[in-house]
Parts: sequence; C-alpha cells; structure tokens
Amino acid sequence: MLPAVARGHWGWFHPCARLSVRMSSTGIDRKGILAERVAVVTGSTSGIGFAIARRLAQDGAHVVISSRKQQNVDRAAAQLQREGLSVAGIVCHVGKAEDRERLVATALEHCGGIDFLVCCAGVNPLVGSTLGTSEQIWDKILNVNVKSPALLLSQLLPYMEKRKGAVTLVSSVAAYFPRMELGVYNVSKTALLALTRTLALELAPKDIRVNCLVPGVIKTDFSKVLHGNESLLKYLREYLQMQRIGEPEDCAGIVSFLCSPDASYITGENIAVAGFSSRL
Repeated sequence: MLPAVARGHWGWFHPCARLSVRMSSTGIDRKGILAERVAVVTGSTSGIGFAIARRLAQDGAHVVISSRKQQNVDRAAAQLQREGLSVAGIVCHVGKAEDRERLVATALEHCGGIDFLVCCAGVNPLVGSTLGTSEQIWDKILNVNVKSPALLLSQLLPYMEKRKGAVTLVSSVAAYFPRMELGVYNVSKTALLALTRTLALELAPKDIRVNCLVPGVIKTDFSKVLHGNESLLKYLREYLQMQRIGEPEDCAGIVSFLCSPDASYITGENIAVAGFSSRL
C-alpha cells in the first residue's frame, strides 16, 4: 500500500489540469501528441531533465517533476506553470525508498495514473580513478544511477501496465567513450545500457517499452567539469561532427518521440544524442 502523500509546501501546486492543446515550436497550435497522458520525470528541475519535462508538457502530457531540494522544485514548477503547462512537483531523492513512494503517490493522487517514466536523476560526487574510489562513493553512485531507476519502475509498474506506457532511462556517452577522470560514473552509465535491454525484454509482454537516451557533452551545470575546461572544449569542438556542444533542448524532442505512439514499435534501444556517431 502506498502511504498518504505528505503535506508540505504546496502553495504553488495544483492538480494536473486537463490541457489538450499546446503550442508547437513552430508557433502553431496543435493537439498535443501526448495529450491526457501522465509523465514522471526524475532529476527534472534543471538541465536535461528540465528540458525534457517542458517538452513533454508542451506536447500535451501532465508532468510530475522532482529533485532533491524544495526550492528547486518550487522554482522549476512555477516557471513551467507560468508557461501554461500542466506541471506539478515534489521533492524526491531517488535513492530513498520513502521519497520514491511519495513521488508515486503524488502522481496517482493528482493525475490519476502514470504512463511514462523518464529517469534523469544522477550523481557523480567524485572526479577521480575507479580503483581509488571508496566503497561509500561506489554505493552512492550505483544506488542513484543504476538501482533507483529499476526500483522506482517496480513501484510504478502496477499502474503503468494498465496504460501501455513507456520508460526512458538517461545514460551518457561516457558509457561508450569513458573518460579516466569520471571513473565509477562511466561504469554506472554503461550499466544503464544493459538495464535498458534487460527491462525491455521483461516488459515487452506488458506492452511497456523501455529505451535509453545517451547524451553527449551537453551544456549543463552537471557537466561543467567537461565543458568548463577550455582545452577540452577546444578538443571536443574539433572532434564532434556537429562542431558544437549540445544544449539540453537537443535531448528533449527524442524523449517525447519515444513516449509517443510514433515510437510504438521501438524498444530496447540506446539512442545517442551526442553530435557524433556512437559507433566511431
């Protein structure tokens, strides 16, 4: 049984409104391709997660955003609501079972069901070698980056399987091209590729699709260790076929597509959005 939703700071919070018309990027009103569907997006108050949450809402979905800090949830939710989008939010540390329970309960209470899960939350508390990493850091990275998506999905599954939903995990191009200074983070993001394929097999009989977004170097606070390094940035611009660093919005459209009926026969795929071919 899910516990009752804890009452906290809900001054800005409103139930998911039944909004069915959204403005496309071309400025033309259209029926949202995700209208009346419900998406839960973790790690979604900034960066890639925020861009994905905004795009899903623009395409008609009712979106529940979350992250670890109340002030970030409040700010992100208020910004999206000012844009006329159907968005609610709650604090959730995905590594904590009680927070995951509360996230699920919130989505059910305010939106009536769950169709899509997008797992953007991730951590990398250490820049350093794999073998020099403490057991505590190993546990933290694997707990948040690998275990939590599977555990959260297991909590959502009874509600998603009634609605033939879709799951998108967010890995990193570091899974294909590990950088020495990212150590255990590389390992965790590689594990997500295998988790995607495994869950896709397990959930296909339930008509739930599981795919993985594999971003390259995207300009976010999380990746400052990469795009904030001028010499590395120069190298990347020369190496990338697209000749630029990615923006969070570059990742948003593909996730909306993967949630949509247009992707109804796509599952178990790891899709790179990296400015170059992951097969180089």
